[in-house]
Amino acid sequence: MRVTNSMLSNNFMYDLNNNLENMSIYQRQMSSGTLINKASDDPLGASQVMQINTEMAQNKQYATNINNTTQWLSVTDTSLGQVNSVLQRINELMVSVGDAAYGPDQRQSIKDEINTNIGQLSQILNTSYDGKYIFGGNRGESKPTGTTTVGGNQQLNYINADGTTPIQANQMTMVKSKLSVEVSKGVTINYNVTADDVMEYKSSSGASLNLSDVLNTITSDLDSGNVSNVIGTDLSNIQDAIKNVSSVRTEVGALENRMTSVQNENQSENTSLTQVLANTDDVDYAQMTMQFAQAQTTYQASLQTSAKILQHTLVDYM
Repeated sequence: MRVTNSMLSNNFMYDLNNNLENMSIYQRQMSSGTLINKASDDPLGASQVMQINTEMAQNKQYATNINNTTQWLSVTDTSLGQVNSVLQRINELMVSVGDAAYGPDQRQSIKDEINTNIGQLSQILNTSYDGKYIFGGNRGESKPTGTTTVGGNQQLNYINADGTTPIQANQMTMVKSKLSVEVSKGVTINYNVTADDVMEYKSSSGASLNLSDVLNTITSDLDSGNVSNVIGTDLSNIQDAIKNVSSVRTEVGALENRMTSVQNENQSENTSLTQVLANTDDVDYAQMTMQFAQAQTTYQASLQTSAKILQHTLVDYM
């Protein structure tokens, strides 16, 4: 087969363009810092990078969920501590009723302070975080509790979304409901404490008690001067309420510890994904600089060689 100048020129231009394209690829990779700038650069690698980026985006959202939940639990723990302090104060006041030196005036003062504490309990149970009432269950946009004045005494009540009482069954279901959050793939955690968890509890004998009813009985017994009940059954019931709040707070503490563990796992997974992505797509500048220099040398050599190999023809002078 006869090799013509045209064939030599075509082959030379093909190889020259390949060398130029190699230089262009190396330049693009060094300027972007990534090995894969389009799917055709490495179809399998591009697929892996897309998968890793998807997992990292999910992991970032899990990190946000974990952080928000941790903050929610912190506010809940603080609020339960405040509830505990108020109940402890009521307990102290009830113990003082048994003082033989106390008369009707002192008992009236004690009852007035307990009524104030009942209002404070309602305020604490209506604590909000990030625009939601933390003890409100699925009805986080509305206060779960309120107070009404009956016979000169404050009564702590569940309330409907519009603030009315008594609370309707469907509204109560919403207040009692648990909130959940996904903290990693396939792992969901219930994280909220409801007003029901605080107000509904068991006595030391196993009887079901309601904090609102217990408080109503206390103020009623103080009104009637029934000291034996106040320092007897009533005092026992309020102490059981304190134990219940302490138990709920312990559960919140356990959840906070779990969230810390989950957060550490999330950070570890994010580090691993970042490393895998770097190994797959990041440019090794030292190696890339050498490859670019080699490609540049090859390109320049091909230009010099072509001048010696390709012969001039009459076309060059036309």
